Amino acid sequence: MRFSLASNALCGAVAVSALSVPRAVDKRVTLVDLKQFGSFPTITPEQAHAEAEPLSSILGDGPQFDKIGQSTDSDTKESPAAGEEKATAAADGTCDRNNPAVRYEWRNYAADDKKAFVNAIKCLMGKPSTGGFQGSQSRYEDIVSVHQQLTPTIHQRAVFLPWHRYYVSVFESVMREECGFDRAFPWWDETLDSGKYAQSELFTDAYFGPLPGKTSDGQGTCITSGTFGGLTLHIGPGSGFTDHCLARAVDESLTGTVSTQFVQDCNSRTSYDDMRGCQELGPHAYGHNGIGAVMAEVQASPGDPIFFMHHLFVDHSFRIWQNADASRTTTINGCADANNPCTPITMDYVLSSNGLRPNTTISAVMDTLGGDLCYRYDY
Repeated sequence: MRFSLASNALCGAVAVSALSVPRAVDKRVTLVDLKQFGSFPTITPEQAHAEAEPLSSILGDGPQFDKIGQSTDSDTKESPAAGEEKATAAADGTCDRNNPAVRYEWRNYAADDKKAFVNAIKCLMGKPSTGGFQGSQSRYEDIVSVHQQLTPTIHQRAVFLPWHRYYVSVFESVMREECGFDRAFPWWDETLDSGKYAQSELFTDAYFGPLPGKTSDGQGTCITSGTFGGLTLHIGPGSGFTDHCLARAVDESLTGTVSTQFVQDCNSRTSYDDMRGCQELGPHAYGHNGIGAVMAEVQASPGDPIFFMHHLFVDHSFRIWQNADASRTTTINGCADANNPCTPITMDYVLSSNGLRPNTTISAVMDTLGGDLCYRYDY
């Protein structure tokens, strides 16, 4: 696949200017300049559609697809009771493919589980940093720091999807082991909220807090309510470490492109790296830029906890692509670095979280029902 990226260098490492200082408008609203955050590089939905390959079908997920591409039975739509959900891999490293952990779409997730999920994230924010993670002032920011520091090696190259799959599993592991989270894990089907993210239940005070729109003069809004209201971020923008608020600035014209059609056009690619490039610069990038502000900042975007819900959506799309052909869990192609000519990536490529959890390899995370992992999605 050929993408036109003449002006699409990573935009996360933007210098913070005087305009980055929050501007109080009244006692309720504080605005921030969006220029400090930059944005993710993109391709257009039209380009993805024009280059789509013939597609016979898009498989779903769930028990009927535990054996890739083979239908077996119907699925349930209820999350299990608290304490009944398994971790993502068995203690002995094996996975019962017929009974893995299930990630439930937010709408199919029990109300009590939703609250427990955001509270577990809040728990990590209240724990001190374990040290050794640049700029971090909490256990949650240890996780953010890893993404910031590794950004040059994990974006716009073949490792993007398996590394972020590993990263989300590390996040889940830390939540379970250090904050006692014992529920099923959720995910967010963004295609169901295409063009209306701000109306999603996720963005209410009960959960992740509001999603205000970008102002007419290009400002974002500090989030002051909800579970993460009043949060001060210490990592970012870009490669810096400047205290700033958790800010959002939704642009629904961008979220409106995160559609089933866009996902399917990208998933029509038979080559892994063609699919990866389309997903990374397509639905993935538009979701980040659509939410805006902190989420639109490449390096430190995990500072907004909605990052993980977004990457669960990205991982879901990746797994659906893999469901179409069993070989897609055992092979990979593309570049491992930015050299010219580049070093071809292999299944032995090492995935690191800078010590958050042990290193692993691409081969250990390509199959969500084997290796280090043991989960599927509810559909």
